[in-house]
Amino acid sequence: MICALGAAVCFGTASVLQAVAARAAAEPGSDAGVDPRLLLRALRQWRYLAGLALDGCGFVLQIIALRSLPIYAVGAALAASLAVTAVAAARLLKVRLSAVEWSAVGVVCAGLAMLGLSSGGEGHGTGSAALAWSMLGIALGILLIGTAAGRLPEKPRALALGLGAGCGFGVVEVTVRLIDDVSPAALFTNPAAYALLLGGGSAFLLLTSALQRGSVTTATAGMVLGETIGPALVGVIWLGDRTRTGLEWLAVAGFVVAVAGALALARFGEAPADTPHPALPGHL
Repeated sequence: MICALGAAVCFGTASVLQAVAARAAAEPGSDAGVDPRLLLRALRQWRYLAGLALDGCGFVLQIIALRSLPIYAVGAALAASLAVTAVAAARLLKVRLSAVEWSAVGVVCAGLAMLGLSSGGEGHGTGSAALAWSMLGIALGILLIGTAAGRLPEKPRALALGLGAGCGFGVVEVTVRLIDDVSPAALFTNPAAYALLLGGGSAFLLLTSALQRGSVTTATAGMVLGETIGPALVGVIWLGDRTRTGLEWLAVAGFVVAVAGALALARFGEAPADTPHPALPGHL
């Protein structure tokens, strides 16, 4: 759980750097939806590269966590990074949190405590070849549907892009568990390896577009839902993730409570535009 929370801090810090870079890289008057050129322009900025470096550190911590905890616990911990960044904003950057938001921080902490008490070890299921191929198909579908969603009006576009990015990160969570042999020959023939790359790449592209335009709060809420619910179900149904004996109810309650609290803090997906010093956002 410590590794999962450490990954959340890395992802959250990276996202604010990437948000600043994405908006700086946007062409004046551009509203082209999902634009791969935007990602290429962002890659020329040191903030975006620094964010990628932090993402790399967070990914390593995430892998360690996924090798020890069920996917549902790791996903909830990553979503709960919004609580960490909200507190950092209040303490370090003097961003005012409402009573409801402070309550949401407490709710997130309570949910994580419930998960910590009830979570068993990671499931021993390795997943079938069909599951690996399914993840590859889902990753491709995320990219295609996300590209089409980039043409939607502003409000539904932000939700669709955020949800697509969350699903892409969810594919990464699942495929990490499907890759046991990391030798070059094994990776070359494993569809899960391609799904991991395509899912992660699609998520970054959609998220960069979501941060550039539209409601970041809406996009962040969609991302939290996409990266938690689906992967958690896959872990329980196909990979054998379980709870401690007799504590299934506590795990379900903790998951729901932690995700609900994170959704209440979705505005910290990015600092308000008029904030002098941007607050750290939640997990990306």
